[in-house]
Amino acid sequence: MSAASGPTRPRAARYASRMTILQGQVALITGGGSGIGLACATHLVRDGAAVVLAGRNEDKLRAAADGLRAGGGEVHTVVCDVTDEAQVAAACGVADGVGRFTMVVANAGTGSAAPLHLTTLDDWSTVLATNLTGVFLTIKHAAVPLARAGGGAIVAISSIAAPRTHRYMTPYCVSKAGLEMLVQQAADELGSVGIRANAVRPSLVPTDISVGLTGSPDIVADYLDQMPLHRLGTTDDIAACVRFLLGDESSWITGQCISADGGHHLRRGPNLTPLMEMVMGDDAHPH
Repeated sequence: MSAASGPTRPRAARYASRMTILQGQVALITGGGSGIGLACATHLVRDGAAVVLAGRNEDKLRAAADGLRAGGGEVHTVVCDVTDEAQVAAACGVADGVGRFTMVVANAGTGSAAPLHLTTLDDWSTVLATNLTGVFLTIKHAAVPLARAGGGAIVAISSIAAPRTHRYMTPYCVSKAGLEMLVQQAADELGSVGIRANAVRPSLVPTDISVGLTGSPDIVADYLDQMPLHRLGTTDDIAACVRFLLGDESSWITGQCISADGGHHLRRGPNLTPLMEMVMGDDAHPH
């Protein structure tokens, strides 16, 4: 160590308090039973927060909670379909009842793939109900308890599909673009009571929802060609960004949509046409 650099605390000392940095705070995570939601829970529990995992699949929630508790975390679960307002309100009530409810991860999501001219109203409505209305309901019902707690932070999971077109994924792209404006509206309105709202935009991350894309070597190769860092993301990559946006480290950041995508936002969306033509034949295009 040079004299100019000054004393440096050992790594163990610098991070000695990390296990308690979020102690006394509670986070609600929708879609918390697997994938990005579970990774976010892992990061938050590691830093001392209590977490409430919300999702539709009780078995997944139970397994996720058992794993987190094995590491010493305080974990609660609540079955919740984010398209059902009463269930979302109840989930926020559970989080508020656990302790000082200050953090929300709006992660629940779904998707569909079809040519625009063959997209059914049911498919459109299902994706928008989960990815956009579900986030709206989560923010709506979390706002009052977060305000009563003295403020807090909300992070919604968006997608590279918000700023970059993904052919044949119209409902998904539109839902994520709408989510980002919703987050900005929330940041503008709720800032006066100390609530911050931001979004994280992943590119392709292997999870249950992306298996239709990650299962195709050609599609994966095309995604990688659009990423300067040339690798797929991991759930931990996204969770680390979410954790930053939830903590005091980002206390002057709100209304932002942060790309955690290996640089994908610098280039184009993926070319899904060959896959759709293989699956749909001539019906991939209106004729």
